[in-house]
Amino acid sequence: MPSCGVHPWIYFRNQQWLRKGTQAMQIAIVGAGHVGSALAGTLTKAGYRVAVANSRGKESLSDFTRRTGALACDMADIAKGADILMVAIPLCHVPELPASVLADLPAHAVVVDANNYYPARDGRIAAIDAGQVESDWVAHQLGRPVVKAFNNIIADCLAHRGRSTAAADRVALPVSGDDPESRRTVMTIVDAIGFTPFDAGTIAESWRQQPGQPAYCTDPTVDELRDLLHRANRQAAIRNRDQGARLMAKLPPDYPSEQLVRVARLFVGLDKWKPVTWAALLRMSKTVLCHRFQNDTIARASAVGKHEG
Repeated sequence: MPSCGVHPWIYFRNQQWLRKGTQAMQIAIVGAGHVGSALAGTLTKAGYRVAVANSRGKESLSDFTRRTGALACDMADIAKGADILMVAIPLCHVPELPASVLADLPAHAVVVDANNYYPARDGRIAAIDAGQVESDWVAHQLGRPVVKAFNNIIADCLAHRGRSTAAADRVALPVSGDDPESRRTVMTIVDAIGFTPFDAGTIAESWRQQPGQPAYCTDPTVDELRDLLHRANRQAAIRNRDQGARLMAKLPPDYPSEQLVRVARLFVGLDKWKPVTWAALLRMSKTVLCHRFQNDTIARASAVGKHEG
């Protein structure tokens, strides 16, 4: 698909790209990482008009557009005419977004915050460490209200776990936001890409879907999600988030997402009697031990080399 020029949606209008019966909504995504890629691919398949921009310019997105079917844009064009703006970049880069992105965004457009706060990646953000809800902080940085969604699911699961409404194992995703109409708009999108939308209330309650909480990366059904959100604990989440980040650092980048989800579900009390769950925990434990052994071996070899040198 060609990259966009002066206006990001001209290609779609002129080429009549949308198939009959698909959505007319125009969705802009800032961020072309794992989450941005998963969103672009699933939304495009669902029939939405999707444009993506990153900090490196549209020329860097040729492979991305081939994989996802989305339209590549420069940051200067991404928000023009969009109905939805999805922000899927590391939290530390949110304040760096050009002011023109929000200035060009139509007044009716909904801003979706798909970010998470990880201090090991983002550095310390004092306001969030002091208790400000992540998405409330994002809204203040952008100067626009946001809807929190798509942040509590692994990108690979977001890309591949969409199911029909009749599927018993359909994953439910929470949607939080202060404006009920904006929440409903995003919930419609969640449903269209194969997930059960769950109204999780206001942004003040969105901490329940942040990293370290029971609802984070556990791929729950709607009944499970309701209970997991209720069980959320703000203080325990900080410890769980940081422990999870340290664990992920010991796993290879291509570690299977379904294995991660199985272990995450076990840790919140789900699927305790399924053999595949314990097999996933055993596999992860072996992987972590191998990582530790390799690091110890490298450290000893380095110490010997220095001594002999």
